[in-house]
Amino acid sequence: MATTEHPPPSRLRNWMLEGLSDMGKHGGHTGPHAEPEPPHKGQRWWRVMCLTGVDYFSTLGYQPGIAALAAGLLSPVATLVLVVVTLAGALPVYRRVAEESPHGEGSIAMLERLLSFWKGKLFVLTLLGFAATDFLITITLSAADASTHLIENPHLQSALHGQQMLITLLLVALLGAVFLKGFLEAIGVAVALVVVYLALNVVVVVVGMWHVLTAGHVVTDWTSALTTQHGNVFAMIGVSLLVFPKLALGLSGFETGVAVMPHVQGDPDDTEENPKGRIRDTKKLLTAAALIMSVFLIATSFITTVLIPANEFKSGGQANGRALAFLAHEYLGGAFGTVYDLSTIAILWFAGASAMAGLLNLMPRYLPRYGMAPHWARAVRPMVIVFTLVAFLVTWLFDANVDAQGGAYATGVLVLMSSAAIAVTIAARRAAQRGWTIAFAVVSAVLLYVTVANVIERPDGVKIGACFIIGIILVSLLSRLARAFELRVTSVTFDPMAERFIRDMASRKIRFIANEPGQRDKAEYREKIEQIRADNDMPEQEDFVFVEVTVTDPSEFEAGLTVRGEVLHGRYRVLTLESSSIPNALAALLLHARDMTGCTPHIYFEWTEGTPLANFLRFFLFGQGEVAPVTREVLREAEPDRVRRPRVHTG
Repeated sequence: MATTEHPPPSRLRNWMLEGLSDMGKHGGHTGPHAEPEPPHKGQRWWRVMCLTGVDYFSTLGYQPGIAALAAGLLSPVATLVLVVVTLAGALPVYRRVAEESPHGEGSIAMLERLLSFWKGKLFVLTLLGFAATDFLITITLSAADASTHLIENPHLQSALHGQQMLITLLLVALLGAVFLKGFLEAIGVAVALVVVYLALNVVVVVVGMWHVLTAGHVVTDWTSALTTQHGNVFAMIGVSLLVFPKLALGLSGFETGVAVMPHVQGDPDDTEENPKGRIRDTKKLLTAAALIMSVFLIATSFITTVLIPANEFKSGGQANGRALAFLAHEYLGGAFGTVYDLSTIAILWFAGASAMAGLLNLMPRYLPRYGMAPHWARAVRPMVIVFTLVAFLVTWLFDANVDAQGGAYATGVLVLMSSAAIAVTIAARRAAQRGWTIAFAVVSAVLLYVTVANVIERPDGVKIGACFIIGIILVSLLSRLARAFELRVTSVTFDPMAERFIRDMASRKIRFIANEPGQRDKAEYREKIEQIRADNDMPEQEDFVFVEVTVTDPSEFEAGLTVRGEVLHGRYRVLTLESSSIPNALAALLLHARDMTGCTPHIYFEWTEGTPLANFLRFFLFGQGEVAPVTREVLREAEPDRVRRPRVHTG
């Protein structure tokens, strides 16, 4: 029997495809040509928290300055509103997301279950577009902000002036290099950066609080000015709610917290179906990060507001975009200030690590399963290269400008958080939890308000997000088109009756008739056999087995195939299959029957009426169309050896 030999894979290919990343699959093969994924040992929850924390905690580098510019003297009050929304809104939402979606799919998977067929796929692709906006802009904006801090350092300003684009690209490339080296290295770097950065911020906060306490007049001056400007507490809260959308970047980090959930170690007895330890520890991760950040947000907004003159926060001021760094230099000296600057630059640079981890978890989980990305998209290293190149392009398009990317970043964060709140509201309603349903609905309304307000004020964010969405949909559909003739069946299982049919025919010739089921009465099968015999000029003694495929969800790309056998009307043997595509299912059946018996199967079709283009579109969108030539094409791609290829006959 002829065989087809393939050259051995190169060392570069083996290295690139090492450790296929399909983090949420429940074991087994990731596709008909893929190797099983090696088991993932996971990391302690606090180490994974540091990975998400490089994004979340790094916002301390600019959040106090944003709050001061947006709210002025009200900055501590507005920040307190942000903390309330964080602890009473975002945190409960994402703790529920972790419980409902413990494999890292996040709210996208929860909403995916609500819609089926192509509308479900397009909805998921839209959310993936916003996720890509959030994560990729996190990478590019953080790198650009790090380069800004580097250039604005008093000791380096003259030497690095005008080099922001080059420095940003180098930082993005260095981030990609860390992930090419390995994921454990990324977590190790994140732990070191977060520990050092938070420790330095503790020093700055403690020293700042000491100066506030020893110079009591600054507090009385602030409260007097606040009362004069806004009158009463209710007016202050009202204004704080109005400016709250501008502070929404302080909510970033929750989506990556659940996206990297598969890396949490959990308990030894955790299973993929019930990872209770992973869920518990992810809740610890989310809660600890939110509490730490809330304390820092309140403390830093207070000391920066009362200790830094208002004009220093404005463009050109020494505290613009670096309020805590200003205090570090002012009260702790140039040496400590420079160390603080370096720590801020490092954590801002590595803030893209949690975003990269989120991208590497989300995209391979959906796109290859939809047939909208090649098989290598499940491997970490090729995707790291792809995302790094896209980050280069985004950096170049925005000229490494932080402010220009802020709208897109906020839009991506808020859309994902709003979708998460809506998803958990629906989940609570389905679980008949009336109290949680009302609470999550209120959170959803708040986040939707913030999202709409942000879009109205900064519409460029939606435009950029739309570009990502259109890009993902176009690339996905082109990839699906290119992979349309793949086998697309991960496994074939026969029930005992179906296997008996195949074994019986193997002693003669295996002949199948493809039949589109109608009434399934005796006349339908009799007339079909007569037509096939007449079209192919075959003698009456030849016997056949009918094959009938029922199309389930044509938008699904690959799945297992179960073949069931039955005898109808006491004489007609029929194999029934369910699949997303008729030609691909038939091709998989033929190849499996050949491998099981060692005989070459034959299958007989009748031509389908209609134009080739219309029939191809029916196949591409609905899994039907002109079945005979497409089945033959799928077989040709799956089995290049013509001698071993099953035979397709059309009359």
